[in-house]
Amino acid sequence: MTATIFWSCATVPAPQRLVLAGGIGRVDLAVRVGLWRHPLKGPFLIDAGYGAAAATAPGRSLGLRLYHRMLGIRPIAGMGPVEYLATLGVRPDELVGVVLTHFHVDHIGQLCDFPGVPVYASGAAWMALSAMSGFGRNRNGFFAELIPADFSKRLVAVEDLPEVHLPFGLGRGFDISGDGSCLAVPLPGHALGQIGLVWPQLHTPLLYAADVQWLWRAIAEERLPGFPASLLPVDREGAARSIRLVREFARAGGGVMLAHDPEAGPHLWSRP
Repeated sequence: MTATIFWSCATVPAPQRLVLAGGIGRVDLAVRVGLWRHPLKGPFLIDAGYGAAAATAPGRSLGLRLYHRMLGIRPIAGMGPVEYLATLGVRPDELVGVVLTHFHVDHIGQLCDFPGVPVYASGAAWMALSAMSGFGRNRNGFFAELIPADFSKRLVAVEDLPEVHLPFGLGRGFDISGDGSCLAVPLPGHALGQIGLVWPQLHTPLLYAADVQWLWRAIAEERLPGFPASLLPVDREGAARSIRLVREFARAGGGVMLAHDPEAGPHLWSRP
């Protein structure tokens, strides 16, 4: 059986108007991670999540500690990647890979908990971030202190994987699984090299669209947030295209999961 499960390891409180045009009140955004089990290769972690130690461990930079305080990220007890994987019967050393949708703090925070595991991510984004100054990296929501020292040796650049045609008008992507069961989808805009993941062989094809938007309602109802959220994408035109792709994927009958929408709790997709 091919199965994918997502859960939230932390929450981020925010005024709803920042993530949904016309929103009222506050919303606790999810910080989502996932596990995909390939029937032959084994388990892959989807993003590395975020825990308190990511920002509060000894030696953390002032910038990272300020970032943590500014966002107000609240880790959920027992739901960190390592802890929750244990409830699923998966040890860190059993992972075949970690797939990073992008390099923001809340997606790489616990990467050091998975030593030696290959990491699938955008090689172009990694090269661009590596060439930046510390200030430039931080402006892009990236803190190199969260990256393992041997990351470059473990990196599997998705751009080097076999290129494939994606379903439901998503364009061209890359075959992570090697058999077409899990494909990387370029979703530029929110962050350098952001990718999503699509499982086209499920009864209802599933697209994990990462941080294309925070809330599905913003996409489905075309209620995209304005200032100051509109300042965050590194590529506004790319962000607009990615949002259209995700919306059309759903209209064509696909399922969509976002990294931060709190309305989707733990979900399991499987195909016999």
